[in-house]
Amino acid sequence: MGEFFSMDGSVFRFLSKVADLMVLNLLFLVCCIPIVTAGASFTALAYVTLKMKDQEEGYVWKSFLRSFRQNFRQSTAIWLLLLALAALLWADFRISSVMEGTGGQAVRILAGAGGLVWFMVFLYVFPLQARFYNTIGGTLRNALLLALGNFPRTLAMMLVTGAAACITFFNGYTLWYGLLFWILLGFALLAWLNSHLLYGAFLKIMPSRKEGTEKETAGKNQQTGINTGD
Repeated sequence: MGEFFSMDGSVFRFLSKVADLMVLNLLFLVCCIPIVTAGASFTALAYVTLKMKDQEEGYVWKSFLRSFRQNFRQSTAIWLLLLALAALLWADFRISSVMEGTGGQAVRILAGAGGLVWFMVFLYVFPLQARFYNTIGGTLRNALLLALGNFPRTLAMMLVTGAAACITFFNGYTLWYGLLFWILLGFALLAWLNSHLLYGAFLKIMPSRKEGTEKETAGKNQQTGINTGD
């Protein structure tokens, strides 16, 4: 029983992981407050959770802030581009709702398909930005290629993310508890769960396990087929 509650025991490791995720979640939310910086915050969140999966997280706040600073410019550009595309898709969907006949239906189908592609790219693009050097266009393209090439993993991430959102907004009761969950732990926990699926996809494009664990050494990975740039 003593070993169970020791510093190396399962209870302590579990509580330590929860504490790290709560710290990470707080950092993520604070860095998202100016909405324009959310892209860099998503990138830093993915960076730390992937390191957790690799059991190399170290100090969570140091890793997060380092990745946030390192990827700020490019992550922000990607984020603003994704926001613009999302706004365009939403506008198309709203316009199609007042269109009659097959034309409106066709626009709705195209907007819905575009939304699914957007969601798939969103799930991969910031983790890719966190782990690999590339151009903005190359990162977006590779996000789509990875999402399609690892569709079972992509579908699992979409279902997990979608289920979390649906449960939160199911009714007023779940909304209040859901908001508390997202504020305390939710974003970091979801990123950590998705990191287990992302990690398997990333292993396929890393020349070796050791070379792929840090973005500081990820420049070596630019020569792989998935990360060749534009």
